[in-house]
Amino acid sequence: METKLLDPATDPTALQQAADLLRAGQVVGIPTETVYGLGANAFDGAAVRKIFAAKGRPQDNPLIVHIADFAQLYDLCPDVPPAAKILANNFWPGPLTMIVPKNGKIPPETSAGLDTVGVRLPAHPVAREIIRLAGLPVAAPSANLSGRPSTTTAQHVLRDMDGKIPAVVEGGACTVGVESTVISLAGDVPRLLRPGGVTLEQLRAVLGEVEVDRALHEQVGEGEKVSAPGMKYRHYAPKAPVTVVLGAPDKTAAYIRAHAGARTGVLCFDDCAGAFDGLQVETFGRSDDLKAQAQLVFDRLRAFDDLDVSDIFAQCPDDRGLGLAVANRIKKAAGFRIIEAG
Repeated sequence: METKLLDPATDPTALQQAADLLRAGQVVGIPTETVYGLGANAFDGAAVRKIFAAKGRPQDNPLIVHIADFAQLYDLCPDVPPAAKILANNFWPGPLTMIVPKNGKIPPETSAGLDTVGVRLPAHPVAREIIRLAGLPVAAPSANLSGRPSTTTAQHVLRDMDGKIPAVVEGGACTVGVESTVISLAGDVPRLLRPGGVTLEQLRAVLGEVEVDRALHEQVGEGEKVSAPGMKYRHYAPKAPVTVVLGAPDKTAAYIRAHAGARTGVLCFDDCAGAFDGLQVETFGRSDDLKAQAQLVFDRLRAFDDLDVSDIFAQCPDDRGLGLAVANRIKKAAGFRIIEAG
């Protein structure tokens, strides 16, 4: 299969071609503001199975359904919770996924057999226009091989998916850079299942109490069922093993410098790069610039696959604000292999 790059900047039919492929039961790489996704008709179980085949993704890992406007939520959910309307008014379109009860239109392939489904209204105009033209909701996990760092450019998608899917739509670099926040509204108390571009503090400001799932801080067991993507399996990982070093930037830099080997790679803050002369270094923003860290973390993790490194040490922000999402992705890339530097 030849994977075609569809660029709306140079081809006025690009988005219509993508929509036609989705209606025909095919999988298309689609840009969003968070990461690029592998999209398929959310109502078509056979089409959704093609996503799992392209990614090599475990089929007990549920997918997020993307819609073009809030009204489409009523076509997916039999009883839209009041909290969903509050969240939509505050954060949609945007990097927030809500887990809600599903209706019979959502096949088990999309929801991993659960009675709930994750729904998001993306902010990226290209994504929304493709969904509108297709006239159907689009199930779309991140457009990377399962377990690898997520894709934040069309070229990342082509690197992982060339020959596996018919097309990728060019939409520029993702502006958020980490996957959407996932909040479950299926229980009595809203529960944060995955941190992302909408922070825990922002959620609590509009909802009040929001619980935090333990999957944010530890590995979920193989036998456990999960309600959202990114909770269970090792994710976001480059080929070389990653170790996260927690603590103040100067202390983590000193620890890494003292324990690095000749072929150690270092993922570090811009302002700490000078501590690692002679090592393979990828920087992902200043220690106080969480937005840059979120935008760059997957690109920099991917960059290590082109370097001759045997292992990787990673600095990491703390859990405040957007730092919770960045730290979560780095810890997941490390399989929660963490050292405290003080």
